[in-house]
Amino acid sequence: MQAHATLPPLRGRVQQDAPLGAATWFRVGGPADVLVRPADANDLMLLLRDLPDDVPLTVLGAASNMIIRDGGVAGVVVRLARGFGDIAVEADGIVAGAAALDVTVAETAAAHALGGLEFLVGIPGTIGGAVAMNAGAYGAEVKDVLDWAEVATPTGLLRMTAADLHFAYRHAALPARAVVTRARFRAMPGDATVISARLNDIRTAREATQPVRARTGGSTFKNPPGAAKAWELIDEAGCRGLALGAAQVSEKHCNFLLNLGGATAAEIEALGEEVRTRVRAATGIDLEWEIKRIGRPAPADPIQHSGPGGPPSIGSMP
Repeated sequence: MQAHATLPPLRGRVQQDAPLGAATWFRVGGPADVLVRPADANDLMLLLRDLPDDVPLTVLGAASNMIIRDGGVAGVVVRLARGFGDIAVEADGIVAGAAALDVTVAETAAAHALGGLEFLVGIPGTIGGAVAMNAGAYGAEVKDVLDWAEVATPTGLLRMTAADLHFAYRHAALPARAVVTRARFRAMPGDATVISARLNDIRTAREATQPVRARTGGSTFKNPPGAAKAWELIDEAGCRGLALGAAQVSEKHCNFLLNLGGATAAEIEALGEEVRTRVRAATGIDLEWEIKRIGRPAPADPIQHSGPGGPPSIGSMP
């Protein structure tokens, strides 16, 4: 593999044709041409410095809000794991590695009577991904609490403030081929009982309204500007329960797509596009994907290349 041949000598794990599907929340997708798990920030910066510009680079966190297409991902995929998960508690904040889970950071803050980070318990992902997409839930976003993020780039390690990152809705302006390595979040000392109760309230609300135990990718579409929520527009267009093959629009929360078991990435993505088409026809609004879709379609993608039996049909679940 050309990408593998051009890598510098790394201390972390390097794997060719590495399966990725099982690591995603949807449980779908093809392999990475090359998967790199850097040993630490210095190992990561060596990779970024020496990786040729023409070799694609993709960064994976928890892969909780992502569709990896069935043909896999070209070039090098970086996944931060051991060495990037430390959490340090300070008097008025938390410093967390990029691989630390959002929920773990929220729970750690609560255990030390630090408030203001409870919303992270409602975000299924890692700190690196949360910073990179300005993740938010339950009335707060990363931009509201971030002091700084350390970011590995091909030219070295940068410390960027929230202002430097120019946060917008589900967006941060990271430098080209940059990878978040850790971040500091402001928190306020408070009553541990009150903070823990807020965590439990968010968990309960999430369990009641979202298909948290299903194979899903979280919120599929961004809420458009204005009063209407994405799920309301999807419901209005009659898409609740809509299915394509083994992919389905959740009946519990219709801004979630589900893999009912055996769905392909192509089916999930095509179902999402069908939802966009129906919402546009019903409301005139173009929904924008919040889920990141990466990689190549399979060579014989059944959604794009109908065989003798044609593509799976779209319809409501019985």
